[in-house]
Amino acid sequence: MYLIPIAWLYVVVLVAAAEDTIVAASLTLVFWGLAPLALFLWLFGTPARRRRRLEREDLERNDRAESDADQ
Repeated sequence: MYLIPIAWLYVVVLVAAAEDTIVAASLTLVFWGLAPLALFLWLFGTPARRRRRLEREDLERNDRAESDADQ
């Protein structure tokens, strides 16, 4: 999964380096690199976050059931 973001950042850094001014380069880096990359990683990380949340809820449910059984 991390191959796409690394390749995208590589391309964006090269494009930013080709800009005429520092301002243009930094805006290119932010608006063509970091913002889309953050959105991409957030969207593609959603299944993993959901899976971790469900596992955590299952563990809490099992702990509650064990503590109720002990009483």
